Amino acid sequence: MIVTVILNKLNGGTVNAQRVLISLPGTPYNIRYTTFVWIGAFCVAVVFNFVLNRYWTFRHGDKAPFWHEFWPFVAVGSVAAVVGIFIKIALTNPISPLVLPEPYWHENAGLQSREYWSQLITIVVTMPINFIVNKLWTFTSVRDRHSAKSA
Repeated sequence: MIVTVILNKLNGGTVNAQRVLISLPGTPYNIRYTTFVWIGAFCVAVVFNFVLNRYWTFRHGDKAPFWHEFWPFVAVGSVAAVVGIFIKIALTNPISPLVLPEPYWHENAGLQSREYWSQLITIVVTMPINFIVNKLWTFTSVRDRHSAKSA
């Protein structure tokens, strides 16, 4: 959320979140600033969350080498990020049937910003699934395979 706020502030506020960055040639689709924000926040979060999980949440037991655990963590996070971007777009795109409705949500005030609420809702939806898959695969299966090879 901090990265989301910073990137939106650098872009002149959430009022500019739907600004088109790239139009996809030959299609009615485009990439908006809100997508850039999601990707930027994901990149920071995946590194921060991996280190936090590796050295705090799953600190006990034999660890596999850093990169052996990092890449599965990134793979799981990337799948969650793809799902998340579709959720965020659905909640912020003005023509989506799932857009967070006015007058309560809009882009003129920070706490009622679709940009921030969609980011928060998406995190809440994707985080538990991401955590469970990483717990079972990255921090259990990968470590078990490494321990078996080391034994």
